[in-house]
Amino acid sequence: MNAFFEALGARFAAAASRQGVEVPAPTLDPAVAAELLELARVAAHTQERRFAPLASYLAGVFASRLEAAGGPSDPASVAGLIREVREELEREAAS
Repeated sequence: MNAFFEALGARFAAAASRQGVEVPAPTLDPAVAAELLELARVAAHTQERRFAPLASYLAGVFASRLEAAGGPSDPASVAGLIREVREELEREAAS
């Protein structure tokens, strides 16, 4: 996505390696990143500002579990599912 996130992914992989676990550096798809930012925005404005990063983390855990369960794991599908949940939150907040 950009140099910061590429370096951050490499740092996560290096941290795992120091624990004796080899994992590929995580990457961030631009479409997924955009949806995560929108989810964080909605969480910050409809709940508490400090919930924004945790909402993004929870979306990442969801994406990982979705893939492990055999669900869609391509970036477009993941972005679409995050968007679906974000839009539900926005509708509820508007009510």
